[in-house]
Amino acid sequence: MQAIGAVPSRKEVRLVDHEAPQVSADQHVKVRCLDVGICGTDREICTFVYGRPPAGSDYLVLGHESLGQVVEVGAGVRHLKVGDLVVPSVRRPCKHAHCRPCLEDRQDFCSTGDFVERGINQVHGFMTEYFVEDEKYLNYVPPDLREIAVLSEPLTIAEKGLAQAYQVQKRLPWGKGTGKLPGEGLRAVVLGAGPIGILGTMKLILEGFDTYVYSRSQKPNPKADLVESIGAKYFSAKDVSPSQFAERVGNIDVIYEAVGRSDFSFQVLEMLGLNGVFIFTGIPAPEGHIQIPGNVLMRHLVLKNFAVVGTVNADRAAFENAIIDLGKFQTRWPDAIRSLITGRHPVGNFRELLQGKATGIKNVISFA
Repeated sequence: MQAIGAVPSRKEVRLVDHEAPQVSADQHVKVRCLDVGICGTDREICTFVYGRPPAGSDYLVLGHESLGQVVEVGAGVRHLKVGDLVVPSVRRPCKHAHCRPCLEDRQDFCSTGDFVERGINQVHGFMTEYFVEDEKYLNYVPPDLREIAVLSEPLTIAEKGLAQAYQVQKRLPWGKGTGKLPGEGLRAVVLGAGPIGILGTMKLILEGFDTYVYSRSQKPNPKADLVESIGAKYFSAKDVSPSQFAERVGNIDVIYEAVGRSDFSFQVLEMLGLNGVFIFTGIPAPEGHIQIPGNVLMRHLVLKNFAVVGTVNADRAAFENAIIDLGKFQTRWPDAIRSLITGRHPVGNFRELLQGKATGIKNVISFA
């Protein structure tokens, strides 16, 4: 069957004739791929800075943001049936008996580093006509989310990041504490207005935060229009310096980084408010160095009770919450959430999407 693969040994991305998968275990589910989102990780793999094929294969099937439809189930499958829409998770556990997170299905916190990831590290991804997966790694999607469910995986980054922030902030009385919305009375800043940033903005507004987006592009631009249409305030770093931004916004309780640039992120980290929490999501290239005001940051971390966390991949709870929240986004902001998907493209456009100039917000390859 047809698949899109990266071939590291030849530094090329091409259509490959990939073996069709079969249901070979009771817990297996065969899925027909409908949509696969293109993200920065896919594009970076196609520059061959990382991405590792499975053992015995010279190529890696790409794609980790996927929506599919069940076409066959094994005898032991209990919660899915033929015709169901599903979104798969990405990371798979290591095989070490002493890794408690993986043994407890929290491979997003794998303690050995020997996890694998579909479409990224040692396991083929979802940019293909069909795939087979264990039921435990598939998440049911209601039919009315068919159009936007491919956004589930990128939304899990915000779901997990904010869940970690709430866990950390149990260290103090936080917000208004009315029990209505967890972010009520708190102020949040999102760095970057790409898909991760916009989805994070929607999540923060949904949770009751007074939310600001601080990005590079000057207004007017489509991303600024989108975030302001849902109730956030947009500022450009080209117009307002980090210190000026902080003066205008006031005390910042949460910063959600979704820009992937360490220089910009650490400048804004200085502006975090008292008892604030900073959530890193970006993975910049390891090459290169930046200068940071280490003494100032260390003083702030101690005297202002800063907390800094990173979030990568996601567990089942994050996927389930992402799917629930997409439904809420669709009810509250139907036009905005649909506009995140800039375009759906045929498989033949893969080179332009993966190796050409990045355009739009979220591009999707459709196999349906």
